[in-house]
Amino acid sequence: MNGSHIKGSGMTSQRTRERMIERLGDKGIRDLRVLQAIRSVPRHCFLDEALSHRAYEDVSLPIAFNQTISQPYIVARMTELLCTALDGNAKILEIGTGCGYQTAVLAQLFRHIYSIERIGELLQRTQERLNTLKIMNVTTKCADGRYGWVQHGPFDGVIITAAAPIFPDWLLKQLAPEGVVILPEGEKTQNLCVYKRKGGELLRAELEPVNFVPLLEGVQR
Repeated sequence: MNGSHIKGSGMTSQRTRERMIERLGDKGIRDLRVLQAIRSVPRHCFLDEALSHRAYEDVSLPIAFNQTISQPYIVARMTELLCTALDGNAKILEIGTGCGYQTAVLAQLFRHIYSIERIGELLQRTQERLNTLKIMNVTTKCADGRYGWVQHGPFDGVIITAAAPIFPDWLLKQLAPEGVVILPEGEKTQNLCVYKRKGGELLRAELEPVNFVPLLEGVQR
């Protein structure tokens, strides 16, 4: 687990961050480890300066390349689902690095994060940001996330930050025996789903409606 202490640039007050944490608690996020990870990661560092004043609102916001930074509640919710099922020694695969905010939160809680992003220039900027914040337990690559990362599997947890129409078949080969997958599932109508591997079974739970960009094929350098 990453032991670095992430601090903001002074752009936003601690009071503003604490209000966001309170809102997450009001919405049902109870895991104190997750709340502390969200508290410690400076969300404004993952946004363009023009939008940084909105960093601690509980909304998704646009970033480069027609992508978005996820709503803090969704980041906290997906992270809490992983924390409920896994301990801090887990190895996590993230599909869809984006600006790296979800990645940074996960890095505070788990031993190592392997993260895939299909847009090369976006990933380069994100890696520079993670380096600046001294987040060292993350390995990234630019690739088509629909195939996972077989070289580093099996993974204890997988989190997919784009909507898949159905459960991707490759996950079964790259998921540890007691592994867990968190993903938005569906097309026009999406639901946040949790899959847990128990022996030879794959147990599915459908939780709540969500709205994510689709999981796309190919790589954009």
